[in-house]
Amino acid sequence: MRLKIFLFFAALIWLNSSLVSSQVITLDEIQKKAESNYPAVAQYGIIEKTKDFSISNANRAFLPQGTLSAQATWQSDVTHIDIDLPEGMPPLEIPVPDQDQYRVVAELNQLIWDGGNVSAQKKSLKANAELEKKQLETEIYALRERVNNLYFGILLMKGNLQQQEILESELQRNYKNVQTYVQNGVANEADLSAVKVEQLKAGQQRIQLESTLDAYVRMLSVLAGESLDKDMTFTKPDPDAELMSPSINRPELKMFDAQEVAIESQRSLLKARNMPKLGAFAQGGYGKPGLNMFDTDFSPYFSGGIRLTWNFSNLYTLNNDKKKIDLQRQKVNIQRETFLYNLNTQIPQQEMEIEKYRKTMTDDNEIIRHQTLIREAAEVKVENGTLTVSDLMKEINTEEAVKQAKRLHEIQYLMSIYSLKHTINQ
Repeated sequence: MRLKIFLFFAALIWLNSSLVSSQVITLDEIQKKAESNYPAVAQYGIIEKTKDFSISNANRAFLPQGTLSAQATWQSDVTHIDIDLPEGMPPLEIPVPDQDQYRVVAELNQLIWDGGNVSAQKKSLKANAELEKKQLETEIYALRERVNNLYFGILLMKGNLQQQEILESELQRNYKNVQTYVQNGVANEADLSAVKVEQLKAGQQRIQLESTLDAYVRMLSVLAGESLDKDMTFTKPDPDAELMSPSINRPELKMFDAQEVAIESQRSLLKARNMPKLGAFAQGGYGKPGLNMFDTDFSPYFSGGIRLTWNFSNLYTLNNDKKKIDLQRQKVNIQRETFLYNLNTQIPQQEMEIEKYRKTMTDDNEIIRHQTLIREAAEVKVENGTLTVSDLMKEINTEEAVKQAKRLHEIQYLMSIYSLKHTINQ
């Protein structure tokens, strides 16, 4: 019974590991997951909702605006009229207002024409919201380079581990051969120890590679927002399928365009600020006195009309404000030109890197072929007693070095291609 339970759990573990190792991961898939998992993505919804609320508030400027005020005052003097009448005429009594006065006023204002202020505000709010989105896109775009570096680092570590397994198998084969040579008197125990030392060094190197691979996978898991495993299949991108476009399509360029639109919207606000405003008002109140200042009793009153206001003091700074807007646009243009200048300087260097690794890779296979022949010949010489085991270990290490160099060149070639793709946003 215990044996059956043990076999059942062993089968589950094997099935789980098989499922994990069968999962295929691509760079494009990881890029999309990393972008959707990036916390700042939630700001898109916040920006849009904030813009909608602000525009709704701006539209309410055309709704009737009401105010209610109350006041109680005491005056040191009041209006009074002294009239000298001719003799014989009866005295004329003119009421004198009280020195204490009270008033409760409700006023209703309706904006009729605001000089385009609300329209300019909405235009500016939309432009600023779009600018925030473009800035956020630029921030998220920078995430791609981090994902690229980790993904290609995983490919390099997994490739080196595969090569490390081949090296350890090769050393084990030579260890057995040297044991045979010792038995035949062709080698001695020191030769056997030399091979053993190389085996131990290879084991240490494998531990370092596995540790680095685990760290890369964990960091990529954090970016992708899901648990990845080193046993998963990380697909190597096909460089022949990556066609380069000469045009630069970086999100920073769209951000610069959005900055210009936002700055230009300030010109509309500036114009609207210097226009007169036309509105209607209605005022109702209750106080002592009312509209009749000579009436000393509390009474209600009402008044209404049209009001035109124009704050022309803003005209004093109008020209300077326009010049400031022009300077802000010039600043954005300089930033755009500087950005493109740096990219256009970087692109030829990256193209040279791609060509360099492409040419380097053409000789890697030939170097490996010759180094393998040298190593095989060294094994024969050791078997014949004309070469020491230490010299054979040097040839084995040299062969391993050129094989790892080939894999490194392949990854560097892919990284240089994706660096260029990141630079031009393809």
